Amino acid sequence: MTEIHLPLELKNFEDKLDQLIDRYHTVKSENSSLKIKQETLAQEKAQLLEKTSLARTRVEAMITRLKAMEHGS
Repeated sequence: MTEIHLPLELKNFEDKLDQLIDRYHTVKSENSSLKIKQETLAQEKAQLLEKTSLARTRVEAMITRLKAMEHGS
């Protein structure tokens, strides 16, 4: 390898390293966003499960009352 090619190769290496650093920052940012979204979705899921459980309990209570009314008539 000649000395003339060395600066060009170093420049190419530097450019590739800069691209890699940029990509790293992009992926790191996307990862942070996805973690926040995952946490939000987990909280929403917990809330929906709680609401579903409450609705199930209320429907079961209504069915029980309807059966009691049916047998009381």
